[in-house]
Amino acid sequence: MLASGPHSQRSDPDPGWEEIAEISCHSPSGELLVTSFMEDPADLPSLASQGPGSYRLRGHARGRDSAVDQTTVDEVVESYLIQSWPAAHQDALLLKATDAYGAQVRAQPADDTIVIDHEDSLDTQTGRERDILHRAERGDYS
Repeated sequence: MLASGPHSQRSDPDPGWEEIAEISCHSPSGELLVTSFMEDPADLPSLASQGPGSYRLRGHARGRDSAVDQTTVDEVVESYLIQSWPAAHQDALLLKATDAYGAQVRAQPADDTIVIDHEDSLDTQTGRERDILHRAERGDYS
């Protein structure tokens, strides 16, 4: 289960979650959407409630230890909540870390996460430049 919600300002974290983390992001387009690689896009509102600008995102998770190695489950065992509010950039912050799955993930080396925004489109100069850089990092010089 996934829920999200834009807010006008920072609220106190809900203690009922097993993992809570915050990051900053910038939305030049005024859109900040949650998408899924596994299923159809989630029908959630934009997290950029105030249009273009800087935002703080807080992710909550629980139930991740319930079915870690199972590829299919008959019922929903994980829940997520994503909150956002306008805020200046700050360092990432881990507010609560109590599940075993999160501890395993944090123990592994970080991978390269790519955030795609409208400027990443190959129709823009910035997007074409980023594409060239990403391909060069992989050794793809075609």
